[in-house]
Amino acid sequence: MDVPLSTVLREWGRIGVIGFGGPPAHVALLRELCVERERWIDDVEFEDANAACGLLPGPSSTQLAIYCAHRVAGVPGALAGGAAFILPGLALIVLLAATALGAGAPGWVLAIGAGAGAAVVPVVADAGLGLTRTTLAGLGGWRLARAVAYLAAGAAAVLVLGVLVVAVLVACGLVELAVRRLGPRLRAAAAQAWPVAAVAAASALGPLGWTAFKVGALSYGGGFVIIPLMQADAVEGGGWMTNAEFLNAVAFGQLTPGPVVHTVAVVGYAAAGLGGALLASLIAFAPSFLLVIALAPRFHGLRGNRAARAFLDGAGPAAIGAILGAAVLLLDGVRETWQWPLLAAAAAALLVWRRSALEVLVGGLLAGLAAWALGAPV
Repeated sequence: MDVPLSTVLREWGRIGVIGFGGPPAHVALLRELCVERERWIDDVEFEDANAACGLLPGPSSTQLAIYCAHRVAGVPGALAGGAAFILPGLALIVLLAATALGAGAPGWVLAIGAGAGAAVVPVVADAGLGLTRTTLAGLGGWRLARAVAYLAAGAAAVLVLGVLVVAVLVACGLVELAVRRLGPRLRAAAAQAWPVAAVAAASALGPLGWTAFKVGALSYGGGFVIIPLMQADAVEGGGWMTNAEFLNAVAFGQLTPGPVVHTVAVVGYAAAGLGGALLASLIAFAPSFLLVIALAPRFHGLRGNRAARAFLDGAGPAAIGAILGAAVLLLDGVRETWQWPLLAAAAAALLVWRRSALEVLVGGLLAGLAAWALGAPV
């Protein structure tokens, strides 16, 4: 198949512009384009690719976008389609970062961050609880006990160890491999374990490079896991941001279209300005391009790979525990009195009225603007 690059740029760019709502929205838009409308990919192959991306470290919906573009236009398509999917949201969030973190930031921008930031705490907690239910469903005996232990280890790592959380995630994956006696198959799990061998090289990139590398190459269990991977570095280790600024960054990442990984650009901007934002983004997204282009011919087999599945069965629950721990730490960024009732209202909207995360965040944004207009501090 040889779809023109102009078509790839147009269609993947369109998804990058309208892709609000996180990975579920991205997957639905890619399916509508590639399977239902254009029939470039059949349903079985699309499901195999989606499942395989879920087994890889890094942002799964970004990887699926790159895979689909690779499937219809080869390596040039993967590069063009991936960039078109990423860049619209990245440009918007860098603009938000420059406005919110610059000297004399407008009050309305700070109000958006403060309002959406208060709402994003229950959004993160709800995502962690939902993933916990899904992960533990159907497990029993020692499998259930190990999964609970991995969850607890991930949460404790965020709350106690901070910057070492990534080591706990990888360790839990390796423990599960060992328990299932899949050591001889470790070579087949290279798609999961390869980042461990690259740690030394990544650390040579400096603190910001290491933070971005963790986000792009060592994140397992969904987009929200990037929060604990960045938080300790951005607030405590590097001192690039306050707790409130980091909370706002998480909210901006949820409000902009495209991958949630865009949040790393705000951290990069706080650390080193525009150059830092672009460098962090490049390092965070590069592993997805490399992995997908290298593994695309073997995606069907990856879905059923026992070693890759076992690694994720260990690292995945630990990552979910880390998300829950991060939700607790995000409370440190809620600093104004008016944000607490807003946080409670957002929690009620999610848990009682079952509103979507995007609706809750937009509601928080509007509430923040209203509070600012009434003279509340932001």
